[in-house]
Amino acid sequence: MKIIKTKFKNLLVFKTKNFFDKRGLFRELSIEKKIKQKFVFTVVSVSKKNVLRGLHMQKKQQQGKYISVLKGKILDVVVDCRKKSKTFGKYFKIVLSKENCKSVFIPKGFIHGFLGLEKENIVIYSCTNYRDKNSEIGVKWNDKDLKINWGNSNPILSKKDQNNISFKDLKI
Repeated sequence: MKIIKTKFKNLLVFKTKNFFDKRGLFRELSIEKKIKQKFVFTVVSVSKKNVLRGLHMQKKQQQGKYISVLKGKILDVVVDCRKKSKTFGKYFKIVLSKENCKSVFIPKGFIHGFLGLEKENIVIYSCTNYRDKNSEIGVKWNDKDLKINWGNSNPILSKKDQNNISFKDLKI
């Protein structure tokens, strides 16, 4: 497992390998001791092509997240919302797929979203805190101040994500 540092403090990319044999595939996803975080909550998301989920975070019980793709390919995007960070308001994006075996650890203080790039995309993410429905907040995927190039001008959004706020209105 190779760990790649980014220009964002504590935002890490992990590169692993798929091991194939006649039975199928085996891949190591994460090792808590390398991240120095405890994961208490793991979820799976299945999304069709052009579905955009995000940008989301928990305001009160913030979560670190470890994101991996089990099937398909996604454009994964995070924005640094840590006010004292050198990279506050900047975004990082990466393509994660079953084939490239990359995963990303997103520390607390980032909003997160992803766009499905293939017909079916199965994403697993482990979180350092439990989900708190009353603490959820979302920022518009096409926020004019963030200027994120998703490569898609008309993604499929949930009703909830259609009503997300602007980045400048985000109060954490």
